[in-house]
Amino acid sequence: MIICCGEALIDMVRVRVPGLGEGFLPLPGGSPYNTAIAIGRLGAEVMFLGKYSKDFFGEMLLKRLKENHVNDDLIIRSEQNSSLAFVNLEEGKEPEYVFYTEGTADRSLSIEELPEKIPVEAGCICFGSISMIMEPVASTIETLILRENARKDAEKEGPVISFDPNIRPFMIKDKEAFIRRTEKLIAASTIVKISNADLGYVYPGMDTEKAVEKILTIGPRLVIATLGPDGALALLRRDDESIIRVSAPAVDIPLADTIGAGDTFHGAFLSWLEIKGMMSRSALANMGDTELYEVLFFANKAAAIVCSRRGAEPPTRKEVEELKIPAPKSGN
Repeated sequence: MIICCGEALIDMVRVRVPGLGEGFLPLPGGSPYNTAIAIGRLGAEVMFLGKYSKDFFGEMLLKRLKENHVNDDLIIRSEQNSSLAFVNLEEGKEPEYVFYTEGTADRSLSIEELPEKIPVEAGCICFGSISMIMEPVASTIETLILRENARKDAEKEGPVISFDPNIRPFMIKDKEAFIRRTEKLIAASTIVKISNADLGYVYPGMDTEKAVEKILTIGPRLVIATLGPDGALALLRRDDESIIRVSAPAVDIPLADTIGAGDTFHGAFLSWLEIKGMMSRSALANMGDTELYEVLFFANKAAAIVCSRRGAEPPTRKEVEELKIPAPKSGN
């Protein structure tokens, strides 16, 4: 099972309403939330850890989880309002966001509200995005990640920790402090999935591959860089300290928008590991380049499908498998 934690909010997407002019369409969203939906649709067991409002937006969020096979046992309900993210979409540009999160439910998850133990069947914790900027939830999730990364039972290793920074620079008031925290979380993670834009923010002016190599030296087992039309690049550090480098091309199908692309990629990558029985630190350490290429290409296909649709509507596993794109030979 995979646990996703972080923000769950309502995307208010700017639309034109016939006869009325412009308006905003409320759609459930948030990076870890979208990732959980993707994992559920792709057929892996998943649950969400977080705090949801009891307002009608919170009910929308919860309903969508249940419809997509996401377990809600670790969700706390609150009288606080739901977070809102107003989204402006323009052709050929990245989505623009304005967030309303002060005093909202998902932002307010406290350390005291964390479960004492995560479920024994949980093999992975997935986190990141704006929840790692907002307090107190940022400190709460950091506490969870550091605790679970350090946990090693007598009979099993700790869970795989998967981190997607998904950075929103306009929300960051202290860049140096943010990067310090980000690198601390990278060091506690097994997998880091990071976009080219995020690399440019954290390590400006650095070549993409050099930046990925730098992240790998901080501590994770696997670093994946999503490169938009250039596909994805992964560097995996094996137990003998050798490095496997694999790249996989993007999948070229008609584009509607890019909302949820990175979240879907992350969810698809993790669901593939879970379904294939490779969701463990030891399995990752022994992964070969053929398997790494296969999971990268699977995630690229899933991300391409969500980009062919309006909004964050991840595909099912059947839809990904039925997308017959010849897989080029792995790049090294």
